[in-house]
This record gives sequence, C-alpha cells and structure tokens, in this order.
Amino acid sequence: MLSLYGWPEGQYHRRRGVLSSDPVLDFLQFVEGQKNQSVRELLDRLLRKSRLLTKAEAGTIFIARHRGKDRWLEPASVQNDVIAVRKGDFVVPIGPGSIAGHVADKGKTVIIDDVYNIAKRAPYSFDPTREHRRYKTSSMFCFALKNYQDEMIGVVQLINCRPHKRRKPTPFESGVAQLVAPIARVVGHSIERAEMLEQIKTQNKNLRDRNRMLAEQRTHIEALQEETEDAFQLSTKLLARAAEIHDEKTGNHIIRVNEYSYFIAKLLDKPDAWCDEVRYSAQLHDVGKMSVDAAVLKKKGRLDDAEREEMNRHTEYGYQILAESPRLKMGADIALSHHEKWDATGYPNGIGGEKIPISARIVQLADIYDALRSKRPYKPAFSHAKAVDILTLGDDRIDPNGHFDPNIVLLFKENQKEFARIWTRLKDA
Repeated sequence: MLSLYGWPEGQYHRRRGVLSSDPVLDFLQFVEGQKNQSVRELLDRLLRKSRLLTKAEAGTIFIARHRGKDRWLEPASVQNDVIAVRKGDFVVPIGPGSIAGHVADKGKTVIIDDVYNIAKRAPYSFDPTREHRRYKTSSMFCFALKNYQDEMIGVVQLINCRPHKRRKPTPFESGVAQLVAPIARVVGHSIERAEMLEQIKTQNKNLRDRNRMLAEQRTHIEALQEETEDAFQLSTKLLARAAEIHDEKTGNHIIRVNEYSYFIAKLLDKPDAWCDEVRYSAQLHDVGKMSVDAAVLKKKGRLDDAEREEMNRHTEYGYQILAESPRLKMGADIALSHHEKWDATGYPNGIGGEKIPISARIVQLADIYDALRSKRPYKPAFSHAKAVDILTLGDDRIDPNGHFDPNIVLLFKENQKEFARIWTRLKDA
C-alpha cells in the first residue's frame, strides 16, 4: 500500500548478491553494530537491511501498541525506492482483515505473489484505495517480530511494486521466509531493547524534573507521592531488563527470582513492607553486568583468569550503580553480596555467615535455583527434583553447607513445591 511509504533518507540501491556467505551471521553482526541509536534510527536501518536481504523495493515496520483490550499497529519506519510518498497518519487494527493485522494476530509469515489475486477464503484482503496512481503494489512478504518471551513486538511488511505498464507481478524469491525466520526474533528483541533504553532515559528525565518540582512546591508532595512511586517501580523494572542487554536467553529469569525471593521472605516472617522491598530489589542482582566488558559477557568458551576477574566485578559495578539512591539500598546490598558464601569463600569481599545481608542470602538461593532450572549454553535445563537435590545435597560445584544460610536451605527444602509452581507459572514461552 503505497501511502505507507515515506521520503527516503538517501538513495537506496538494491545490491543483488552483495551479501555474506552467511546472511544470518551478517544480520547479527549488523544488529550488534547498531548500539546507542534512537529507536527511529534503529528501525530505519533494520528496515533497509531487511530490504537488502530480501531485495524488496519498499517496506514498512509496524510497532504493536495496546491500551486495555484494544490492539493495533503503528507504522514506525517506511521506505520506498520506487516513488516518494509521504506516509499518512493511521493505524492498523490487529486481527483479521488487513494483511499486517492478520500477521500480528497469528504470528505467521504471509507471502503473496500477487496482492490483486488473493484467494477469497483468505482471512485478509488488500485495500487498493491506498495505491498511488503511478504505481501498484505487486507482491508482499509480511512477517511478525517477537521477543524472547514470544511476545509480538511488531510486523515487517516488505513490498515489490510495478508500474501500471508492467503486467506481471514481481514475486519475492523462493526461500525468503526461511532466510528471515532466524533473524526475526533478533530484530524484535533489538527493537524492544532500544525502546526500553529510551524509556529509561525518558523516565529518568521525568523523575529529575519531578524532583525539582517537589523541591520548589513542597505542598504538592502528597498529591504526587503515588505517581512518583509508580515511576520509581517502572524505572527499577526497566533498569533490571536493561542489565540483560547482552544475554538474549534469560527470558523471565528476573521475574521468577523476584517471586522466589518474596516467598522466602514471607517464610522468614519478615514485615510486609520488607518482603515487598525484596520483591522489587531482587531483580537488580545482576544490574552490574551493564558495566562488564561486552566481550567477556558474550564469550562462548571458558573464561581465563583475567576475564573471570572482570566478570566477578559485576557485583561491585552493580553496587556502584545502585548505592547512590537511598531507595535502592537493599538492591545495592543484593547486587554486591549475592555471590558471597556462608563459609566466607565467595566474592567480592569474602564475608560469611550473618555478615552477609539477609536479602542477599535469600536472592542467592533463588537465583541459583532458577539458573539450575534454566537452559544455558554450558548446561541443559534441570528438572525440579534435580535442582532440589543439588541445593540440599550438593554436587561437584555446590556444597550447601558452605554455600547457603542453613536456615534458608531448610525452609527451601520444606517448601520446595512452591518453587516448582512459581517456575511453571512464569516459565518462558
């Protein structure tokens, strides 16, 4: 639909055949090089790369939005080699009817060789009223973008056009769906990650502005208190998610660690307010990984001594990030001490016993249980029964007597079925 296409930022040429021997690796390397860009810049470059990969003449990236039960797509990046047309202000409902709406609803790829000859039984149709008088849409390739939790982020719609004088449609080459499938999730995750980082920047600015306003207008503190708390909770959640920027396979890990930690805190008969604080602070345990050398974080093989020392410093980095905020004192304690051990053989400070903050002792066991249940590059996902055995009896890496607070291990052993229920309720798609 040509009215979707915007003014290109520069002349774009289809370089047929100018791709690496491994297009998936080429795309991954490209995405990895797009850090520190605005969401709009990232979308424009991802769309250009998608068009180059599929040899499409035009395209649109739609971003999924929702409010209550309403769901729709908004065009966020539009490009066209054939004719420059400004995009209009409109949205596409998610659901049957339009092609992009159907793809967003079902999450399935759609390839149409000729949009003017769609089967009548298809749950979507093409709207020719948006066509430009000089050019007509020919073929379309439309696929969904999802994150690592299998949530729909948006839709990429790629198009080949034809002048009216050209009679035959220009279909996409065979195999484009198989070519794009491995990278669609990477693109979706990259977009989500960029949006999160922008939200963090915006939220931090809003918090700074609000704090200045509170300093000038003390009488408004009570009225703004609830709103400020909501903003604080959102910033904490976004900060925890941003810490996973180099780990594409953590899924709902931080959410589950929050819930395990809250459950243990309740078993310890801690006050409700303290339990709630553990619940939102636990997710910050690995926030220091934002500052660890990216090459170390992403290394596939065993780390050497210097690399291991850099990785271990994520505890200190996390403390430095969080310690300046009084509201995040518990989060700072957890970030610093969740790798300390009861027998004082942990890091970074080698403290033991009750010198380790109780919040860190709680999160330590919660974090390790979830890591045991999760698939990692260096290990398979373990069953609940095996995870319980390792945490209570030990294995070649974990000695429960030296590793954990014995009271917390005992509570875990007596109430381990609830950990299995939390895992099942919040497991990754």
